[in-house]
Amino acid sequence: MSSAGAAPLRVAIAGLGFGEKVHLPALRACAHTEAVALWHPRADRLARASAAAELPGYTDFEALLHDPSVEALVIATPPGPRFALAEQALRAGKHLLLEKPVTLNADEAEALERLALEQGCICAVNFEYRAVPSFQQLAALLEQGWLGEPWLLRFDWLMGSRSDPNRAWNWYAQAAEGGGVLGALGSHAFDLLEWLVGPVRQLQAQLAVAIKERPLAAGSGFAKVDAADTALLQLQLAPRWGPQPSRPLAAQLALSAVARQGRGCWLEFYGSEGSLVLGSANQSDYVHGFQLWGSKNGSPLAVIEPDPALAFGQTWEDGRIAPVERLLGWWAKAVRSGRPMLPGLLEGLVSQKLLDASLASHRQQRSLILPS
Repeated sequence: MSSAGAAPLRVAIAGLGFGEKVHLPALRACAHTEAVALWHPRADRLARASAAAELPGYTDFEALLHDPSVEALVIATPPGPRFALAEQALRAGKHLLLEKPVTLNADEAEALERLALEQGCICAVNFEYRAVPSFQQLAALLEQGWLGEPWLLRFDWLMGSRSDPNRAWNWYAQAAEGGGVLGALGSHAFDLLEWLVGPVRQLQAQLAVAIKERPLAAGSGFAKVDAADTALLQLQLAPRWGPQPSRPLAAQLALSAVARQGRGCWLEFYGSEGSLVLGSANQSDYVHGFQLWGSKNGSPLAVIEPDPALAFGQTWEDGRIAPVERLLGWWAKAVRSGRPMLPGLLEGLVSQKLLDASLASHRQQRSLILPS
């Protein structure tokens, strides 16, 4: 039984990359969830994971949905098949936690949101940075008015995960399959901006492909890369906080998956009364390495000690597990109480609209005004 007295939410995992490495241990660590089954379309891949996890495995998605032990699903596949699987699961009355980006375009995301409401299903989106203590502490300081009047936001997310040109070609290299740095990092970045600051009102994007071809896994030549691995964006946001909440905040966003020795993830906020900087040079982790600094009235930047009230109850060598475990707990409680989930499909839709706008801005080579 869960700590709140309700039965744990019985969850199957669809997708065995991030799903097996992060969602499975997180589900097992969370007091409010229970992992009950796995799904993958390849029988050989599924057999290995199922045996290691000691869980039943399905290659037939319809059969998984008919398993009476399955109340809910984590869909952690690549973006391409995500919409079809989520739609099928919602029609079967299953609650969902979706990886991001939730779909390939905003029309699909809107369709899922409508269907979830019709079916009475509670849907979460794995925007796990909202569950990371240092980001939660930053959000609280911004809301408390640390900056005074906000003047500038700079967000650099410069990673090297795709900087090796010998890394094999796969879905990540294909724009039509939701690949590239926009889906991988931009989906998170847009959610963070909306959560920490407020809505994006104007956007101009420049996208580029630095590594234009990659070797096929079978060693049979090379294939074209058309998904951007670098993105530079100029933004205007409408802050929810500050002395003049309606005054636009200028922001720069730089994203890269091919930055050799990139600086990592850094958010810098500057205002009339102070500055806040949150960053980590860690290239592989959501938690380990993040530090928060602050300055008031021109004083030197100084470390802001972590708030112990926000700390994780448990951490792992793989720092991704702890925030996912926390978010899974929020989702399970939302399901059991019948209340909406935050972050949910609405937040996933907002992020997806900004991804679509970034692509449109790049194609049209102009700035776009976004609807309020």
